[in-house]
Amino acid sequence: ERVSNVVIMGSGEPFENYDNVIKFIKNITNPNGLNIGQRHISVSTCGLVDKIYKFADEKTQVNLAISLHASNDDIRKQIMPIAKKYSINEIIEACKYYVKVSNRRVNIEYSMMKDINDDLKYARELAHVLKGLLCYVNLIPVNEIAENDYKKANMSVVNNFARELDKCGIQTTVRRELGADIDAACGQLRNKQMGENK
Repeated sequence: ERVSNVVIMGSGEPFENYDNVIKFIKNITNPNGLNIGQRHISVSTCGLVDKIYKFADEKTQVNLAISLHASNDDIRKQIMPIAKKYSINEIIEACKYYVKVSNRRVNIEYSMMKDINDDLKYARELAHVLKGLLCYVNLIPVNEIAENDYKKANMSVVNNFARELDKCGIQTTVRRELGADIDAACGQLRNKQMGENK
């Protein structure tokens, strides 16, 4: 069966391997190769600002996804070490540049964690942060792993969060969960493999 869509994300930051990611994209979009349309490819980053600008200047039609997961820097620093280097405002400004150059909207990834980032006030705060950015938000009930204490937000809370964003004018979807029952969801395979290798 022909591969029709590619998402570059998972264990490791794609933009830390920038040159090889760009080579890979060129190879799979080559008419003599897999010939996958650029709009069927997505690259996810935790927000390496300098690389977002560089990626925009590649002038591709490849989709950009940002693993944001917080509406303010205090929470983001708590859950993502990279936040100590780049602020949310810096990331959003880089995303606006990407939109300006590519005319493509940005996918904002937001993992919903119980009692950490799932309060409705954070939905309103996120809507304010994203104001003026051509984007949509993908809400993801976090996949629980033994490495940390983050718990999945209740689905009713996730749905209320989505409705609040929609009410604020931010297009929002809730990602359907796949693989969690067998520890095969995002973040769980790596954790399981590391545990087996100890």
